[in-house]
Amino acid sequence: MGLTSRSLEYVMIAFAVGCAGLTLWLWPRFAGRGVRAWLGRLAALAVTQCALVAALALAVNTTFQFYGTWGELLGEGEETPAALTPVRGGAAGPAGVPGGLVRPAPPQGLDRVRGLPSGPPGGVGKVESVRILGRRSQVANPAYVYLPPQYFQRQYARQRFPVIVAISGYPGGSFLLAQHLRLPQTAGGLIRAGVAQPAVIVMVRPTIAPPRDTECVDVPGGPQAETFFARDLPEALRQHYRIGHDPSAWGVLGYSSGATCALQLTLRHPRVYSAAAALSPDYRVVNDPTTGDLFGRGPEGERRKREHDLLWRLRHLPQPQVSVLVASSRRGESDYGPTRDFLAAVRPPLSAQSIILDRGGHNFRTWRRELPTALRWMNGQLTFPQDVVRGR
Repeated sequence: MGLTSRSLEYVMIAFAVGCAGLTLWLWPRFAGRGVRAWLGRLAALAVTQCALVAALALAVNTTFQFYGTWGELLGEGEETPAALTPVRGGAAGPAGVPGGLVRPAPPQGLDRVRGLPSGPPGGVGKVESVRILGRRSQVANPAYVYLPPQYFQRQYARQRFPVIVAISGYPGGSFLLAQHLRLPQTAGGLIRAGVAQPAVIVMVRPTIAPPRDTECVDVPGGPQAETFFARDLPEALRQHYRIGHDPSAWGVLGYSSGATCALQLTLRHPRVYSAAAALSPDYRVVNDPTTGDLFGRGPEGERRKREHDLLWRLRHLPQPQVSVLVASSRRGESDYGPTRDFLAAVRPPLSAQSIILDRGGHNFRTWRRELPTALRWMNGQLTFPQDVVRGR
């Protein structure tokens, strides 16, 4: 049974309930004062507590999809085959090319997301579950891809589309973007209402080596997360979907750790992403128990650490010609002060806007309030590609 399967969750709940009942039934037998009685009581309590904790952990993981497989839970990252080569020469349709860099995947929780498009794709759009293979980073990352209705309509058959890369917080994944942030549902509503242009939305997690929090950083001698997001992901998507090739058609959006990634990627790679919408970001990437050493030792490690401090970058390096949107709250968010410092440090050609709520926490309720405004802002930043797919 898979780690996120309901069957495993129900079996574990039944086992925990059985352990609790068996403990109650056997407890009178452990009423003595001898060593055997003490050991019996300790064993009964330990087994029951472990079963209850395991059942609770499985239920939480099934709901929030922190870890999608047993391998992820045990830290066994899936790697791309060494013989992998890129697909040449074209933008494939959603079905893709066998052996390409974007491959169909099992639902990965998508079948439990409420409110997704249901019906003919040309009328309501579609959300696909895929795995994206990194040619340089040598990883395979799960993702959902939202394709708007226009993607399937005859009059758009040769049209390329803007693309928004949406990055979740840590340790969650694409499931949280769809189920709790309700990103594809919100985007679809804005497109139907005519207040947003159709765009392809790619939903991914920030780490490429779970359970380690890689913070979209290339770790010396370790996971190459920045390479994946700045080079591998765009390459794979361009080969598989009808999306724009110019940075003006590419934006990145995220919440929490994903928001930090969005700002880092846009400010560090303006020739890949031209816009970032960051909901509750941090403005520095730092080492902690979940990240390990991200930067390495010595002067080179200190340099890399400084360059991932966005306030330092704005004050000491040329500011790129990109657009950013940052969101925070005066009360309830710890990043309100750093957000004000970040906005005060912005200089042309960088442009910045903000969403500042009077009150809001570091949670999905706040981010869902900010999301429609962030998507409409992103819509105004991205250029609908003018080039078309040849030979169609």
